Amino acid sequence: MSDFRLKVFRSVAKNLSFTKASQELFVSQPAITKHIQELESTYQTRLFDRQGSKISLTEAGKLLLEHCDRILEDYKRLEYEMHLLNNEYMGELRLGASTTIAQYVLPPLLASFIKKFPQVNLSLMNGNSREVEVALQEHRIDLGLVEGVFRLPNLKYTTFLEDELVAVVRTKSKLSIADEIAPKELLNIPLVLRERGSGTLDVIERALLQHNIKLSSLHVLMYLGSTESIKLFLENTDCMGIISIRSICKELAAGTFRVVEIKAMSMLRDFCFVHQQGQESGLVQAFIQFAMHHNRKL
Repeated sequence: MSDFRLKVFRSVAKNLSFTKASQELFVSQPAITKHIQELESTYQTRLFDRQGSKISLTEAGKLLLEHCDRILEDYKRLEYEMHLLNNEYMGELRLGASTTIAQYVLPPLLASFIKKFPQVNLSLMNGNSREVEVALQEHRIDLGLVEGVFRLPNLKYTTFLEDELVAVVRTKSKLSIADEIAPKELLNIPLVLRERGSGTLDVIERALLQHNIKLSSLHVLMYLGSTESIKLFLENTDCMGIISIRSICKELAAGTFRVVEIKAMSMLRDFCFVHQQGQESGLVQAFIQFAMHHNRKL
């Protein structure tokens, strides 16, 4: 229903490239140019400045982009809510989710989705972020939910939630660790971390590099395959773990764990939907829109 010309304009404006917009939307480059020319004719103003092979937004282009984002988002919400009225969705939707998302984010969302769309058959594959992306590329799943900071160029990522990693120790630990430490102090603390390929470890490694600390220089007792296994390990061992704040709400409330602040070391990350470019089905779009709507209500 939405004006396709606005989608074309937004793609060109975001990529600052007619070629990339053509590839992103699976439309020929002459068609992309035609849509932009029609918009410029409608508003009787240039939307892009062209300097050789490079383009940039004019003031009019910047204004249109600002409105464009809102208009297209309103169209999406309208289509989603109109479909909800008729409960049209049915079929099979194969999801894949990284461990943290599958354990601590998805369960209430899946319960709400199944209640709203009982005719949709959901399945969920659990693995680390790299495994989910591979499953998506091999067409074993329709939609992935991953964490971390790395992106594959042939996949489309849509941010869903923001998460934070924190350093934790058990409250009764015999380790002498202050409530706040410097990043360099991590070199002398025994650690338990997530395994290679996990989005969690990606974020930790990037944060360490900001302070010129290599992962290989840390004293890592074990790499474990899930947050729950790290939590159990921490409960029985005098070491430190770095895990999602979402995973330890109950333990913090019960006083089982305490958070150790690491000065000037931010470990923020996004939880993202990921799917094949241009291959999202109606069910995939419905689930993403439902999840975004569900998230706004939280």
